[in-house]
Amino acid sequence: MLSGWFVVLLSVAYGGLLFAVARFGDARADAGRSIIGANVYALSLAVYCTSWTFFGSVGRATSGGLSFLTIYLGPTLMLLCVGVIVKMIRIAKAQRITSIADFIAARYGKSQLLAGLVTVIAVVGIVPYIALQLKAVAASLDVLFDRSGHAIQLWGVDSTLLVAAVLALFTILFGTRHLDATERHEGMVAAVAFESVVKLLAFVAVGVFVTWGIYDGFADLFRRAAAQPELLRLMQPDPSRAGAWAAMILLSALAIVFLPRQFQVMVVENVDESHLKRAVWLFPLYLLLINIFVLPVALGGLMHFAGQGANPDTFVLTLPLSQGAQALALLVFIGGLSAATGMVIVETIALSTMVCNDLAMPALLRSTWLQRQKRGDLSRLLIGIRRLAIVFILLLGYAYFKAAGEAYALVGIGLISFAAVAQFAPALFGGMYWKQGTRAGALAGLLAGFAVWLYTLLLPSFAKSGWIDSGFVEVGPFAIDWLRAQALFGLDGLDEISHCLWWSLLANLGAYLAVSLATVPDALEASQAERFVDVFRHAQRAPDVRLWRGNASLQELVELLERFLGPARTRQQLAAHARSRGRSDWRELAPDAEFVHFAEAELAAAIGSASARAMVSSVTREEDLGLEEVLDILDEASQVRAYSRELEAKQRALEAATGELRAANAQLRELDRMKDDFISTVTHELRTPLTSIRALSEMLHDDPRLELGERRRFLGIIVGEAERLTRLINQILDLARLESGRAEWTAVAVDVGAVVREAMAALEPLFREKGVRLSGEIAAGLPSVLADRDRLTQVVVNLLSNAVKFVPGGSGEVRVGVACSDGAVRVSVADNGPGLTADECVSVFEKFRQGGNTLTDKPQGTGLGLPISRQIVDYFGGKLWVESAPGAGATFIFTVPLREPDA
Repeated sequence: MLSGWFVVLLSVAYGGLLFAVARFGDARADAGRSIIGANVYALSLAVYCTSWTFFGSVGRATSGGLSFLTIYLGPTLMLLCVGVIVKMIRIAKAQRITSIADFIAARYGKSQLLAGLVTVIAVVGIVPYIALQLKAVAASLDVLFDRSGHAIQLWGVDSTLLVAAVLALFTILFGTRHLDATERHEGMVAAVAFESVVKLLAFVAVGVFVTWGIYDGFADLFRRAAAQPELLRLMQPDPSRAGAWAAMILLSALAIVFLPRQFQVMVVENVDESHLKRAVWLFPLYLLLINIFVLPVALGGLMHFAGQGANPDTFVLTLPLSQGAQALALLVFIGGLSAATGMVIVETIALSTMVCNDLAMPALLRSTWLQRQKRGDLSRLLIGIRRLAIVFILLLGYAYFKAAGEAYALVGIGLISFAAVAQFAPALFGGMYWKQGTRAGALAGLLAGFAVWLYTLLLPSFAKSGWIDSGFVEVGPFAIDWLRAQALFGLDGLDEISHCLWWSLLANLGAYLAVSLATVPDALEASQAERFVDVFRHAQRAPDVRLWRGNASLQELVELLERFLGPARTRQQLAAHARSRGRSDWRELAPDAEFVHFAEAELAAAIGSASARAMVSSVTREEDLGLEEVLDILDEASQVRAYSRELEAKQRALEAATGELRAANAQLRELDRMKDDFISTVTHELRTPLTSIRALSEMLHDDPRLELGERRRFLGIIVGEAERLTRLINQILDLARLESGRAEWTAVAVDVGAVVREAMAALEPLFREKGVRLSGEIAAGLPSVLADRDRLTQVVVNLLSNAVKFVPGGSGEVRVGVACSDGAVRVSVADNGPGLTADECVSVFEKFRQGGNTLTDKPQGTGLGLPISRQIVDYFGGKLWVESAPGAGATFIFTVPLREPDA
């Protein structure tokens, strides 16, 4: 076991190294020689790779196989949309944007209410992600110190709380030395880039150690894993999970832009748009390198710790420690610490800026205390608010970690935050490309999407931890089934993240479009819409000062700047502005529209655009401009007509979308009705094994002198039927997993002939009771196939059960054949029943559909046996079909390809 003091000292030394890198970066920036080049900028984007990547990706790979790649495919695809990101950066520079909340608020008329809402969503949504970092660091300490349950105590304090405190101190020292939020934190960016290199080297080091130290290279590792069917599954893509993959790719693509820390490094900290050209290929290369060894480490850990119950999230640490490689384990710990600290520092800096500018400042502006502080310097107060916000946010993360952190793996916690920030997409992208988007529409969309996220994802995370009642998840509020939190409107075939993403974005986008089309923007909204949507057209010319008209006092504006920027910085900025206008002294400037615009822009850099707008308005007497006047100033006459035509087109599109939604709702109601039918008829399927058990039990009871051999045979069949009854119940419960692709499979060498004989023996009492003759012709020496024995038995039993239902009692006959044909084992079940029409030959394989007249006769089964059987046969590469004609009986045939199990 490693020394606790040594680990602490090593962590402190690493923190000191980060400070040195940050101070060097700041010193270069102060000297006018920026350290932020294209490579540093691209590496700073790797703050995306947090403890989730370093620890959680391995954990996800142990259960989901290659699905962990979706979290990195999305960002790669998003970076290919360079034009979108360049436009975002151009807008941010022109508007002195400080955060994603400021970006959205500035677009919709510099609305304080909208900025505050975005901030609340961001803070609530990111708290689980911060908890993820604390959980990861705490778990790594548990492993290093050979403890469990995050029970390590340092100086009598929970180590996780100490980690949160240290990270808060780091963040305060790194990012709140200056008030101007648009002044780039070059030292911080340099430190984050350095951390990105450290965590990459550490992860690659442990990957190399596992691949070539514990095993003999990739070939040996994958060969051993392929010999175990449950590990072979992890190395193969699952086509049935395509829907979940699509949702994860979209979610991660949005996260690379809308996570506050990513917006901070990608947009706010950008010093040169040309750096994106390097980031477009260097950042995806980084993601490739850090993920090369994820699957090898996951497979290596599963094989090495087989049956030991080791936590897959900590394989990167436990594997080196199991081999006595303590130095490598310490390097991995530092890598994980880098992943966590980089995320927390940048994320909390971005969030604290938003809390200060968009929550604290509006409250201060309305307070009587601020009104009494006529000339006081408030810059230190604002810095203090940001520091308190950092501490508060980390304490919230710690509280979530304690309340709900244990209910999810690392990746699960991160996905909750991804789904939260995805709610910014309609308002932000719509604001960049659609002039008709309004403040009311953005508010409606954000509120709708956030409410759905809260109900379907965040609250269930507390329910899973036992902190709140889980009734709304399991049965719905007030027992309303279609309002179940993670199966809204009966949509229960999706995983919880995909379910939340699609429903929340549908509500968000629908409300944004509908309300925007129903409302009219005011003059300031129209002006900002023009500047955002046509930013490239406006970027090369000065702001149109005609958009402001009124009276202002130079002295009052200067005093306002001094209160929030401090006297020294105010004088510096005034001198620079005077020189840009050809004046040697700022006192020679007139308090005209251009100076008012300058003052508002400087304040926006410190307190956000919405608060800056309010403060400037408090010391000026502005004349209101009408919408038509603003449109004339911006030369929008031709666009007004285009606006009307586009409005009509959007209205038609909305009506079409409404029609589609009505059709979708009707389909959902039909599915709900069919499920009710399923519940009422499913009990019939349970009777088959119960009938066999009852018949044989009665025979044993009625004839106590039955021969011992016969008694043993009957008892064996009873035991087998009881086991099959259990499997049948599990089959019903497993239906959702089969539909969503989450079912578990065990592939082994199976003798199909033996499976058929066992199924026939198990159902023999049922056939005898109905007077139906059952015969079989099973070829000898059949080769084995690679399949799941229980699933294959389920298919044969389903086909035999269906056959006995539809043949006449007393004269019915069912014939079973098993033989080899065209590289596959072919099984046929033929009966002399009424047969099927051509349409029925297709419909019987649909869910909840059966042959026969289901309108006049109650269905004899669930209508799920054949669809499930087809899924099972398809999974193993075979086919299931029916050959029949009315009055000529039916023959159900399935094949399973011959394939020897891997050595």
